[in-house]
Amino acid sequence: MQTEEQAMYTTVNEQGHLNNYATEPDMYYAEYPAPYQQRRYLLQGIFATLLVTTLVVVSLVIS
Repeated sequence: MQTEEQAMYTTVNEQGHLNNYATEPDMYYAEYPAPYQQRRYLLQGIFATLLVTTLVVVSLVIS
């Protein structure tokens, strides 16, 4: 069983109040996407473009 001090990251200010702060993750640089990820992004972009184009054309035809 963990004690409160081990489970929570807190600080105590001058008045004795506990302050809970979120732990900040370590920073890292993003890696360049792999070729299969690039293809997936391309397909998602094509699908999104077709969807938006279809919605615009349908709305223009209806109005």
